Amino acid sequence: MLELLRKNNVVAGILAVLRIYIGYEWITGGWGKITGGGFDATGFIQGAIGNATGEHPAVQGWWAAFLETFALPNADIFTYLVMYGELLVGIALILGLFTNFAVLMGLVMNFAFLFSGTVSTNGQMILLGLFILVAGANAGKYGLDRYAMPYIRNLLRKQQQRKTNKPAAV
Repeated sequence: MLELLRKNNVVAGILAVLRIYIGYEWITGGWGKITGGGFDATGFIQGAIGNATGEHPAVQGWWAAFLETFALPNADIFTYLVMYGELLVGIALILGLFTNFAVLMGLVMNFAFLFSGTVSTNGQMILLGLFILVAGANAGKYGLDRYAMPYIRNLLRKQQQRKTNKPAAV
């Protein structure tokens, strides 16, 4: 099964469709926050902290503590990280550029939103994102990764060769 997911051309096409769909979801979410002018992570963070209390809290205590002690005092930074993170993940996934890194960053955001008590489409995006992540290079086969990854590998190989071919200092 893993071999099929990582090497099959038909599966690569299906993964491209999934990747573009997830990318579209991220890009529209980020663009809406950027152009809407009213997004501020402070309210979201405060709401998540508030959901950590009661008989059946939606947010676990350790996550609420992180939000209260670190995220809330830095809400301005988190506002920009969310807005532009969503936009950049979306662009990268649609283009198929640095696909594995982009989907990994998307998964980090999805889990942060889930930990904060927001279900929405996060579960679906996590499931699809995991397929893309496990597929490895095959997920970006029909995208810019097809050209970017061999180029980067070649640069790294040349750099490694230069390091190993240097004469020892006396």
